Amino acid sequence: MWIWLGLAALALIGELTTGTFYLLLVALGLAAGGIAAWFSAGLQWELVACGVVLLLGLLVLRKTRVLKKREVNSARNADVILDIGQTVPVEAWSESGTARVWYRGAHWQAELAAGHPPQAGEHIITEVRGSILVLAPKGPSGSA
Repeated sequence: MWIWLGLAALALIGELTTGTFYLLLVALGLAAGGIAAWFSAGLQWELVACGVVLLLGLLVLRKTRVLKKREVNSARNADVILDIGQTVPVEAWSESGTARVWYRGAHWQAELAAGHPPQAGEHIITEVRGSILVLAPKGPSGSA
């Protein structure tokens, strides 16, 4: 029993250092094996208890999509790029939907966000692609 629980503790420590849910499932499975050993089950039932708990935990994590990679577009994430949400003035748009804007002491190339009409005035930065600012009109018509 103590071997199972000792291995579970080591897996739990490993989980805390790596931050994955897989080692947590291994720790829970090993703890289940230790509980089965405490009830004087045979080694085969201890292994079955360990495996069943581990597999059930994996199924629960997959069904709840905890393990699914969360794809975040960093070009649109205000936590990554602090310029997103800032206001810039646009004097005029070209026919191709681009403009030159003055922002943070420099001229920037800007593009109009899809689905917005080209109009002069205040715009909000919705995305940054390299050195190009993607802008949407500020106000009720440009829900940014």
